[in-house]
Amino acid sequence: MRLISLQCQSFHNLQELRHSASLANKVFIQRDYTDGTVCKFQTKFPSELDSRIERTLFEDTVKMLNNYYAEAEKIGGQSYIEGCLACLTVYLVFLCIETRYDKVLKKISRYIQEQNEKVYAPRGLLITDPIERGMRVVSLQSLGSACTSETVVSTA
Repeated sequence: MRLISLQCQSFHNLQELRHSASLANKVFIQRDYTDGTVCKFQTKFPSELDSRIERTLFEDTVKMLNNYYAEAEKIGGQSYIEGCLACLTVYLVFLCIETRYDKVLKKISRYIQEQNEKVYAPRGLLITDPIERGMRVVSLQSLGSACTSETVVSTA
């Protein structure tokens, strides 16, 4: 495992970086309810991030998250079969199998982890998984101007 190199501190992993950023500035990306209650986040670029990250990188991340959530909520044959099996087994089937929705949520968590490592942490930012905020917001934590990144974050 390589260490996260920052000008003012070294962190062993993203969890330590997230913990240290808990008192720093936060930017919240709200849910977009223009299409109803589907899980979708606003792609409007927050002015607080102007000097921290390129607009296209931010918008690409939010668009990809929106695509993943649309995929998770898509109803198809597999969702129907999962529902029928759940009813027939008094929901005990979910002790043995993972739902398609849960699989996509794990994919989203991996994507956010990857984006934090490759894009956001080197710029002194961290994205918090929306599931940790009750699917209400995507939060970006800023380490402030005291720390600037020098190398790309990577975990083993």
